[in-house]
Amino acid sequence: MNNPIRIGLLFLLCTPLVAFSQPKPHDRRQFLDPQTQVTDDPRRVPVKPGPRGPEGTLVLRGGRVFDATGAATHAATVVIERNKILKLLPPDATDWAPGARIIDVTGKTVMPGLIDLHTHLSRVDTDDFADSISDSASTLIGAEKLRYFIESGITSVRDVGSRSDVPFRLKDYVAQNRIPGPRVFAAGQIITGEGGHGAEGPSDELLVMQGEVRIANGPDDWRRAVREQFRKGADVIKLISHFTPEEVKAAVDEAHTLGLKVAVDAETLYIQRAVEAGADTIEHPLPRSEKTIELMAKLGTAADPTLTPYMIIFDQAGGYYDSTSRRFTFSKDANLEMLRRLKRAGIKCGVGTDLVARWFHYLPVAYINELKQFVAAGWTVPEALTAATRTNSQILDMDDRLGTLEAGKLADVLVVDGQPDVVLDDLEKVDIVIRDGYVVVEQGHVVIPRHVPIRDWKTDGQLIHY
Repeated sequence: MNNPIRIGLLFLLCTPLVAFSQPKPHDRRQFLDPQTQVTDDPRRVPVKPGPRGPEGTLVLRGGRVFDATGAATHAATVVIERNKILKLLPPDATDWAPGARIIDVTGKTVMPGLIDLHTHLSRVDTDDFADSISDSASTLIGAEKLRYFIESGITSVRDVGSRSDVPFRLKDYVAQNRIPGPRVFAAGQIITGEGGHGAEGPSDELLVMQGEVRIANGPDDWRRAVREQFRKGADVIKLISHFTPEEVKAAVDEAHTLGLKVAVDAETLYIQRAVEAGADTIEHPLPRSEKTIELMAKLGTAADPTLTPYMIIFDQAGGYYDSTSRRFTFSKDANLEMLRRLKRAGIKCGVGTDLVARWFHYLPVAYINELKQFVAAGWTVPEALTAATRTNSQILDMDDRLGTLEAGKLADVLVVDGQPDVVLDDLEKVDIVIRDGYVVVEQGHVVIPRHVPIRDWKTDGQLIHY
């Protein structure tokens, strides 16, 4: 009975396999030639080759460059060609193409565009029932939110749950440069169990009715729900507790098989289940055991702490009440301590704001506040900015294209009239925002170029059916 081999076999049989390895998204990119043009999102779908971004060269001359690579801030000139960073030059260099547009940014800071990992673009900020059930109202409020984000220097947002096809249409319109805004990386519907967060009862019926929440029951249905979001165009999959171990494992496996990362909004024992299942990111600063934190560190599970929305809730409502998915005690201090614990464990932490309802009106102050929580938890100011750029791009699965100022990266660039790597509040002084090579904010104001009319409809080639 005490045979050591028998004991060892029993240990292996009784120990979850996740304790030894964690499944990751299937890397289909190994089958792509580097010269193949693909979509600039985690889906990496091949597209028809051709130039992207505006014609010409743009030069940001003589600024102080915070490139988010870990290098010290230094004087340099950034040269952008179409939608990519072509090169970084010494501040006195003039090595760029004739006819380039040159912007003098002396004394200002040039840095990668900020990224917000946790948004809900379609959430309306009204008590009007007609607006609440309207896809058109959700789309309009989403477009308004995008303007607030881009004005704040945020050039990419991860939408982790919105209604219907709203986030996908907004993503397309921004990508086509038809409306001003940041890149949108959308999850589609939130997937949760019957009675889970977002589907707890009468108070959440509207979210379910709107199509923001997809209730799933049983592993096969959770897998099916993931496939539904992928079909719609999801860049990431968003799961919410509660769920059984089998349900979350099925969903994560399906998402990873499709090549997508998984973000999970969970708490207490459900975080443990999500991490064991191979989740890529855990949202929010909610309670979890030290064992779970150790497992996150071991498996490389990232965190998106989002302390700011809970600060708003505690300040405005005094607490988080009447929620069956929040059956625990937590506070501002407890949330900050959770962030400290995550940092001590060496867990990769990104920056998200979760500004639901009308809270997007708090931008950029709310985003800056989130960065200040990182500093309070032990990050330096440059490290907090790096979390908002490079680390966020890694969590997005876009670090080969976004997050740093380096030659070959997409031209998502922010110019700040100050030194945000020294004083975070200087992020309020957004001067220029460039997204995909387009100047979308200049002198702090959104730029919408005048349309160019088609003068000869006879040769337009568009057939209209009446």
